[in-house]
Amino acid sequence: MDFSIVIPNWNGEKLLRKNLPKVLAAHANEVVVVDDGSTDGSTEFLKKISPKEAKLRILGLKKNYGFVYACNLGMKEARSEAVVLLNNDVIPQEDFLRYISSHFQDPNLFAVSLHEPNWSWAKIEWKRGFFDHSPGIKSRVAHVSGWASGGSAVFRKSIWEKLGGFDQIYHPFYWEDIDLSYRAWKRGYKIIWEPKAIVHHEHEQTVSRFSPDYVRRISERNQLLFIWKNISDPKMILEHKFFLGRRLMFYPGYWRPFLAALAKFPQVLPRWLRERKEKKVADREIFVEFT
Repeated sequence: MDFSIVIPNWNGEKLLRKNLPKVLAAHANEVVVVDDGSTDGSTEFLKKISPKEAKLRILGLKKNYGFVYACNLGMKEARSEAVVLLNNDVIPQEDFLRYISSHFQDPNLFAVSLHEPNWSWAKIEWKRGFFDHSPGIKSRVAHVSGWASGGSAVFRKSIWEKLGGFDQIYHPFYWEDIDLSYRAWKRGYKIIWEPKAIVHHEHEQTVSRFSPDYVRRISERNQLLFIWKNISDPKMILEHKFFLGRRLMFYPGYWRPFLAALAKFPQVLPRWLRERKEKKVADREIFVEFT
């Protein structure tokens, strides 16, 4: 099976110098770096090494469009049906792709999440009116996963395109991969985690450039957008409204992400209507997979 590797990069020159040679050593047909308007020397570094690396392609953007845009562009330009999305702070083991091909023999498989040693498959739950996720108990064999990480997973390009890829509503970061994965589950596709496909991830090297308060607010805002966009079960919606009201009542700081999400509600509503129309699997059926 052919593989393309796509790496979104923004001001990650040091990470590219350290990690890109190891990515290029992996057994992929091509490595596509989407440089998202970097100003730190990333562009110069990539141009310098690209003539020596036949399978390296560079997609340079004149300004920064954000993670979602860069990933969608890289996926569009990738030449293989199986596309690996790797953050620039991820170092894969050289043989990690050998454990992936057999899974894609299942036409309903959307993605394979790679094994970051400190993590495992993603367990998803509906708890007190909110969508929650946590690492599941590790196993030695492949396991279903609630979502595939946008920084270390292999996606089937044709299904990605059918789903429309990452949703720009989550700009600048967080929840876009959970959203895409959940939409895949609701349409009857599957996601698994492969423990033998090992990568090492130095988490949040790019996000750490933003203040912790800003990152928290964006994450909380995007969690709300995810729920409002994807949950269509009437009882779950009522439960969410009840516990959302309690959060707003007892945690005044939650008003900021709530109002930020509410400002995007005109964009959310048509998305919710589309998701409700196109779903094949009920919300509660998905969560049963992880109980």
